[in-house]
Amino acid sequence: MPIYEYRCENGHTFEVMQKMTDDPVAVCQTCEAPVQRVFHPVAVHFKGSGFYSTDYGNRKRAGELEKSAQEGADKQDAKSAEKKSAGNEAGKAGGGASDSTKSK
Repeated sequence: MPIYEYRCENGHTFEVMQKMTDDPVAVCQTCEAPVQRVFHPVAVHFKGSGFYSTDYGNRKRAGELEKSAQEGADKQDAKSAEKKSAGNEAGKAGGGASDSTKSK
């Protein structure tokens, strides 16, 4: 049978062992004030091959992270190289036009 925790309006808390089919407690055992059932989050740990590989660290995961970081760095280097080459081409095109106007 599950144990349910209740809290009254006056701050008293108490636990009651009751069947799931039983009606919830309505009044406090101490002061007879109305009560509400207290819910707590349940800790769940998913383990096994069918779950996310990021949930639990291991040696294989560490290797995957290093590889991913290296690939990300390679992509970043490629993007910065593209920007530099695009900037150089724009400078050459703009510089050539301004040189021809200056010489006239």
